Amino acid sequence: MEPGAPWRDPRQGYAYGLGSAIQLPLQQQQRSDAVAAGGVLKRSLGELERWQHQQQHQVAMQQELYLRAVRQRTAAAVAVSPLTSAHIAAVLGGTPTHSLVLPGSSFGGALASPSSTLSSLTTASRSAVPLMQPQLQRQVPLVTSSLQTQTLGVSRASVPSATSSELFILQELEKRLLGDDDEPVAAMSGTGSAVTNSEWEQTIQQLTSITAAPSPGLPATATPKNNTNAVMTGSPSNSSSSTASSSASCSPPTPGTASRQLLSEAAVAIADGNLETAVTHLAAIKRVANQHGDAEQRLIAMMVAALYSRIAPSASAQAQHVAEFCGAEQRAGSQLLHDISPCFRLALHAANVAIVEAVGDHRAVHLVDFDVSAPQHAALIQYLADRRVPGTSLKVTAVTDPTSPFTQSLTATLPTVGERLKKLAERAGIEYRFEVVSCRAAELDASKLGCEPGEALAVNLALALSHVPDESVSPANPRDELLRRVRALGPQVVTLVEQELNTNTAPLAARFSDACSHYGAILDSLDTTLGRESADRARAESALAKKAANAVGREGPDRLERCEVFGKWRARFGMAGFRLVALGAGIADQVVARVGPAPPGFTVKAENGVLRLGWMGRVVTVVSSWR
Repeated sequence: MEPGAPWRDPRQGYAYGLGSAIQLPLQQQQRSDAVAAGGVLKRSLGELERWQHQQQHQVAMQQELYLRAVRQRTAAAVAVSPLTSAHIAAVLGGTPTHSLVLPGSSFGGALASPSSTLSSLTTASRSAVPLMQPQLQRQVPLVTSSLQTQTLGVSRASVPSATSSELFILQELEKRLLGDDDEPVAAMSGTGSAVTNSEWEQTIQQLTSITAAPSPGLPATATPKNNTNAVMTGSPSNSSSSTASSSASCSPPTPGTASRQLLSEAAVAIADGNLETAVTHLAAIKRVANQHGDAEQRLIAMMVAALYSRIAPSASAQAQHVAEFCGAEQRAGSQLLHDISPCFRLALHAANVAIVEAVGDHRAVHLVDFDVSAPQHAALIQYLADRRVPGTSLKVTAVTDPTSPFTQSLTATLPTVGERLKKLAERAGIEYRFEVVSCRAAELDASKLGCEPGEALAVNLALALSHVPDESVSPANPRDELLRRVRALGPQVVTLVEQELNTNTAPLAARFSDACSHYGAILDSLDTTLGRESADRARAESALAKKAANAVGREGPDRLERCEVFGKWRARFGMAGFRLVALGAGIADQVVARVGPAPPGFTVKAENGVLRLGWMGRVVTVVSSWR
């Protein structure tokens, strides 16, 4: 360099990567320098040639100074604590049986300079470990040429992946070997000086300690563990499922996004037949499940039990589940849930409003019901009495299907329910009759139901149709057959109350995700109605848990909880010949006036002719009227 010439960073005009220098095209650099000098291109040809020769000489000297500094640092590093193939292999998780050989090395095929070797291993580790914790992501600008990759002769795929701590230390070694003084490193270290002997010794000690005690696996996602209000996302892939498996065994997740994510991945693993991964996930999630804790912990306990029931179920266990799900205790718990939850109680009252509006001032009212609910019928008697129509009579026909597994528990309670409702109707001044008819869907007709001319016929399908199998279960398709038979009766109104939940034909992963959101909303809403230690709440939640276990834990004919979203019900009713009768705009006000306002957090909204009831933005039930 000539005296008085401005100093230039020896790395300007170069791109460094993996310990090598790649010179940018000299003509491009000269052209930019010439433009910056202002008018150099206008000089004579001789002056330009002398200027080019001077620039080439300056660049050569700068490159020589830089390479000399690198060689000095490398030599000092090797003299202090040489890196052998055993160090490198131990860091990456293996114990070499022979020395590491890099074809094309300048040392007879043996290990080349520590700078190039560590850079190659670091690059391979980066490709093998795509997921890193944000705090360990240390960005280092690297440029790799194809020629350099061929010279090193190291296949990235053949290098085992390193853990996050190992990768961090390898990156630190690379930075110190190259003396990288760029801004990211300068901001961290405050200096770009060469590495000292003590620093090298400390780094090598850290590498040795890593081989003795490997660091735990990286977490699948960098999701905050304290988030308890997140909602399930779409189904994860198999790769994410295996990644979460390693993290699940390291530390227990907390309620919220992490637990729900593992639950979802466990469902995907079960659907794919990977039961070992599913068991690993469920074992980790079970640590935070608590059926007596808050709503989120109760949901986790409920869904963990539902998924466990799918893993290696026995025939006796399946039979016992179906018997319990269709038994008297489950029926009593479900009706208790419908009574204490505003999402169900208000929906049943809305169905009563639709029935009363449809029958108008008719004195003789005939109600056909496929799943008699005592609280709903008691409220309907009061609604009819409030019309003050002299001579009002109410005939109730309870229909039971001899082929349904729910029939036994239903018929066992119907006589008692009928007697209680008859006494209530007498006190309200209404003539009351209660009959039970047993017939299949294909046998349903007006004569069997005892329909008479002049009476206003109403059919109530509240929370009943989702327990009737459809074409996905039986070729006879009893669900559509029942709707066609009801349509042939010519009723004034057909009321439908169903949960807004897709547990019929959806695949397991989607079904499980929707069930988590749905049952989670119900459990959360119960905190506003009953205390956590309430005996009634315990019975209601037990019934809810059995619903979840059946919806996601069973397949085929054993899955009896087959709910649909309203869009599918609308299509099915339309194909059966029904048309939607829009509920009045003031139906929400009428229900609130009868029952009282819903607690904060509940929503009662009339929209597009139907009434939607939900909790914190999640629709739980939908009420509709058809004719």
